[in-house]
Amino acid sequence: MSTSGSYHHGDLRAALLRTAGKMLEKEGLASLSLRELARRAGVSHNAPYRHFPDRESLLAALAGEGLERLGNALASRPRRQMGEAYVEFALAHPQRFRLMFSGLVPLANRDRRAYESLQEAFVDLGEHAPYAAAAAWGLVHGLSHLLLDGHFEGRDKQRFVRDVLSTVRFSAPRTA
Repeated sequence: MSTSGSYHHGDLRAALLRTAGKMLEKEGLASLSLRELARRAGVSHNAPYRHFPDRESLLAALAGEGLERLGNALASRPRRQMGEAYVEFALAHPQRFRLMFSGLVPLANRDRRAYESLQEAFVDLGEHAPYAAAAAWGLVHGLSHLLLDGHFEGRDKQRFVRDVLSTVRFSAPRTA
């Protein structure tokens, strides 16, 4: 029943996620309903229910997909660039980023990949690696939200992020 040409038989779930991702970024969370998603994907209004029993499962899939992409972006960067990659992802996908960390959907341990990438980056700090990773995550997550919420307007965001991150040094605590 495809009228838009975006759906290929056997790949409905992926097509629905692509369409839902576009709807989310362009129109926000309120625009997402399974019926509207079906209409835009050019399939029957019941077709999405074969893959997503309800709206919450669709949102969980979108959030999980975003967390996977974020984890991949972090894993592919050296430690010095991971913070920038995190903020870049948030700024490039603001609605999905907000959904990923909104608490609207239960994600179990799917968000661990991004955190584990950060923790691995600080492995040279030994037993202090989890603390450095938590501090780094808190910094880049908070910075992402501040920028998404319009704070620090009028600045070159990429340079601002680089400057903020370069002022922080993550290292093992000094012993007396």
